[in-house]
Formats: sequence, structure tokens, C-alpha cells
Amino acid sequence: MEQAELIAHVKRLRDKVRSDQSVRGIHTEVAEFIRIYLGAKSSFYYAVMKIDPDNNSDYVATSLRANLDGLFSFLEAGLSGSISPHRQGQLDVVSDFLGMSNDLLENPKVHPAAPAVLIGATLEEFLRSWIEAEELSIGDKKPGLEVYSQMLREADLITKQDGKDITSWAGVRNHAAHGEWDEVADKKRISLMLEGVNLFMRRYSPEGGIANG
Repeated sequence: MEQAELIAHVKRLRDKVRSDQSVRGIHTEVAEFIRIYLGAKSSFYYAVMKIDPDNNSDYVATSLRANLDGLFSFLEAGLSGSISPHRQGQLDVVSDFLGMSNDLLENPKVHPAAPAVLIGATLEEFLRSWIEAEELSIGDKKPGLEVYSQMLREADLITKQDGKDITSWAGVRNHAAHGEWDEVADKKRISLMLEGVNLFMRRYSPEGGIANG
């Protein structure tokens, strides 16, 4: 499926969440779509699978919409195609990231959870591709921001403070992905997360070199 088709399908799914009364059915459809086209290791798939379809229907629908909003922005920015094992084009992606996320944050119709999910997913893809490029193995550990951060720290590729920052950002992303709206209602907090992740990715992008510490 081409990029434009993926984006169009995500939009259809997002619209369907608004009108479909069977949240369990749409949850399954969204999860399967992401699994097929982004993979079972995708952070978006993981986030959707963490949503309990038997929970309150409004909660499920809102959580699905937040994740689909993040996925839509992720695809529209071309991030899925620009991440590769060799992390080519990473700096170009990052240079557009701040403006795109700011647009989401400034849109009164978009809950701050959407850019929070997008920021977290992009960071996770960045770390995952870095792990692959360095030929590091996470073994039987569950893929995720914390595990990737731990592996990079053990390899002396990021600093102790970087690890603390990633843990903090992972917490914000998880609040957003799990529909804990009070934790991500402050746009200033998400804006600070965006700025921190943006600086981190610029500092460790292949073109900029990797600073050990």
C-alpha cells in the first residue's frame, strides 16, 4: 500500500471510530491494520493493543482516535518511510518535526494526547533504528522506549541524563496512549517534551555524529 493510500485508510478508520458503535470491532480493525502495514513491533500497534476493548466505550473510542491522530501525523510527515536500519535521512525528518508537532499543539480541535503519541512513537522508531544500526540485541526483552534506552546506555551511546529524559518522555507518551487525559492536558508540558526530543534526535542523528558520555 502506497503512502497516500495508508494515510487515506487511517483517515477512514478515524472517521469510523466517530460513528461506529461497536468499539470492539473497530479496535480489532485498527489493530490489524497497524499490524499488517507497520508491523507487530510498531509502537502504534503496541499502544492500540494496550487499550482494553471491554473498557468504557467512550474511553476506547477516544483512545483509538488519539492513536489514529498520532499515526496520521506520523505517516503524513513521511516518518515511516524515512526510518530504516541505516537511519538514512533522519536529520531531514527531524528538521520538519518541530513545526509539524507545533501545528498539532496549536490546533484547538486536537487533544494534546495526539502530538504526545506522535512524539513518543517517533522517538521509539529513532531508538529502534539506532539499535539495529549498532547491531545490538534486546534478547527476549519486550521492545519499547525503556528497553531501547537501557541498551543504548549499556553500550555507552547515550548519557545517564539521556536515559532519565527518555523515561520521562515514555511516561508522557504512555499517559496519552492509555487515555489518561488529565496527565496530558497541559500543552506546555507536551511542548517541552517535543523540544527535548527534537534536540535529542538532532544531537544523535547519524549526520551530526554520536556523542558519548
